[in-house]
Amino acid sequence: MVWIQLLVVLIFLYLGVRLGGAGIGLASGVGLAALVFIFKLEPTSPPIDVMLMILAVVCAASAMQAAGGLDYLVNLAERLLRSNPKQITFLGPIVTYLFTFFAGTGHVAYSVLPVIAEVARETRIRPERPLSISVIASQFAITGGPISAAMVAMLGMTESMGMTLPKLMLVTAPSTFLACMITAFICNHLGKELEDDPEYQRRVAAGLIQPVKPKTAEELARVEVKPGAKTSVAIFLAAAIAVVVLGAVPSLRPTFVHADGSTATLQMWHAICIVMLVAATCILWLTKCDVGSLVKGSVFQAGANALIAIFGIAWAGDTWFSGNSAAINAQLGGVVQSAPWLLAIVLFFFSVLVNSQAATARAIMPLGIALGIPVPFLAAMFPAVNGYFFLPNYGPIIAAINFDSTGTTRIGKYVLNHSFMIPGLIAVVLSVAFGFLMQAIVF
Repeated sequence: MVWIQLLVVLIFLYLGVRLGGAGIGLASGVGLAALVFIFKLEPTSPPIDVMLMILAVVCAASAMQAAGGLDYLVNLAERLLRSNPKQITFLGPIVTYLFTFFAGTGHVAYSVLPVIAEVARETRIRPERPLSISVIASQFAITGGPISAAMVAMLGMTESMGMTLPKLMLVTAPSTFLACMITAFICNHLGKELEDDPEYQRRVAAGLIQPVKPKTAEELARVEVKPGAKTSVAIFLAAAIAVVVLGAVPSLRPTFVHADGSTATLQMWHAICIVMLVAATCILWLTKCDVGSLVKGSVFQAGANALIAIFGIAWAGDTWFSGNSAAINAQLGGVVQSAPWLLAIVLFFFSVLVNSQAATARAIMPLGIALGIPVPFLAAMFPAVNGYFFLPNYGPIIAAINFDSTGTTRIGKYVLNHSFMIPGLIAVVLSVAFGFLMQAIVF
């Protein structure tokens, strides 16, 4: 009966994937209804804490976007990339990693990908090389940055077990960044040189590729920056730093005395919500940007999709785990405890289905906790939620393919042999391997 229930949840999850976007979370709600009304499982509480943290962070990041802060950062990134064009395969992923690390969403890479494609082509570097690893890096940073939806979800589940934000970041940030840089070195040697690529030669012969003229320093300097753009970036970065500091120094968080004499320190998820709400409000006040545009930007829309996905998927998953915890432990406990790395495989393939690191973490990590896997091991395996690249249907992947006019970045004849498969698999394996190394040092 346990696995029949799981099959029902997965069927509705699959149907939600077919719908796309918010449909993943909505259809998972139908799976939840089946568990409650057909299998008579008592529903758990929805993951309100995680959802509110994500909403607060998304509001702050969206306010920065509305104020022009993201456009300002893209301009700075373009200057850096064009000043060192021959290092584009390494600078590209560094830029996209840092963008996601501080902004909390990988969708900020959309603005940088066309620049990476142009610079690579101008310098006669196969665009597939920097584009593939730049897309991978933009997503892996989600499991390293302090304010991404996946990070706050992971912290929300493990804080009561002794995990802190700085410890989690000390495991995941170095492991994912180092994995991406090693992968960039490997990518720099993948595929034929641009001039020898048959598809590129075909497009040149057919007149499908127009000559490009590199932008001058004067043209880059003339890019218009909104008056409050720099202010919004400063406020948002200050908020991100404040979150890390409050996580590192619990004594900075206020302590409350209850009526019965007991005391409690402000929970970290409360602190994140408060800091980000303050940051969003300060950006709106000080930059005087259009409040209405906050909910219309790409950052807010991506965050809303993640919110709905977590709502449905995590609630259904929690209900299944809670109603069948004894049976799950009896059947899987010994196997997973003797080989905890198997959970990383589950995380990877589940993320392939849902295309959301946060929803994957919130749905699967409770299984690892219930099976008694040590929290440091869970932190080490956290980057395995980045399996979105396996099927070439994710937004940044499609965007990168479209931005590469040379045709070197592509989906292969057999679908899975696409430009992002090798870099993605290498980055996942290295991230988890380095994660286990880092957890041994940090803990």
